[in-house]
Amino acid sequence: MALTAALGDRLRLDEPLANHTTSRLGGPADIWLPVSHVDKLVEVVTLARQHQVPIFMLGGGANILITDGGLRGLVIENRTRRIDLQPPQPGSAQRSLIADSGVVLPNLARRCAREGLSGFEWAVGVPGTVGGAVVNNAGAYGRDMAATLVRAELLSPDGERVWQPVAWLKYDYRTSSLKWQAHLEWVVLRAELQFTSAAPEAIEARMTGFNERRKSSQPPGATMGSMFKNPPGDYAGRLIEAAGLKGYRVGQAQISTVHANFFHNLGGATSTEMIELIEIAQQVVEDKFNVRLELEIEVVGESAKPTP
Repeated sequence: MALTAALGDRLRLDEPLANHTTSRLGGPADIWLPVSHVDKLVEVVTLARQHQVPIFMLGGGANILITDGGLRGLVIENRTRRIDLQPPQPGSAQRSLIADSGVVLPNLARRCAREGLSGFEWAVGVPGTVGGAVVNNAGAYGRDMAATLVRAELLSPDGERVWQPVAWLKYDYRTSSLKWQAHLEWVVLRAELQFTSAAPEAIEARMTGFNERRKSSQPPGATMGSMFKNPPGDYAGRLIEAAGLKGYRVGQAQISTVHANFFHNLGGATSTEMIELIEIAQQVVEDKFNVRLELEIEVVGESAKPTP
């Protein structure tokens, strides 16, 4: 087809997306293409739109469950990695940088530490990319993107590159206006983040503390990150454990024995098994506690059910 001819030899057809997700789950992409520069990202998205080919942006492959049926159209794996530190403002203790949407969060956290920029320590153990964090208002340990983001550069559905201030995203707990408008195909290109100057040693110490907390409380291995949002005044993991589901399995998909809000691919699991496990956890918790757990991850792909 004309689109594949125009995209060059880096694309792959019928690429297994399990190779590109932290859970090691996901069926094939019709077309898969890695992109390493923001201008190329704009070019590829524009070309796909001209050919009326559906687009899916894939970052670090965390917080997402791709069905066994896979994704139709073009899957763009965002590998843009540029970080531009902005000049300091006279008399200000704050400093900003502009990061490409494909920058990996832990890498950015470590770069901030080296530069003596505090405010992003929470991200040192968070899988994913800046683009996904902007869309989902990612966060940990009482901090999130809403506290750090100044503005984001977006590619609009009409093909215009525009900077939008943080207020435009209407941030709430793990969501934003971009997430509500996913069907309109806004694409995050870059983000300007603001930090406070601090001693690199103090920043490193905080990141070490966060990493130790994460290792002691969260399981390693093939997971998507936290499965459900914490309901008001409670914790999803506590409710799932209290419902007697810690360690429960469907095939090779298992609710972690370490933290019940993490669901494992033990090796050879299918997305169908994982979805069944999700639905069981939701139903049992609702039956026992009258609380409907809402997904923090996103389920996408062929025959994907709406995410409650």
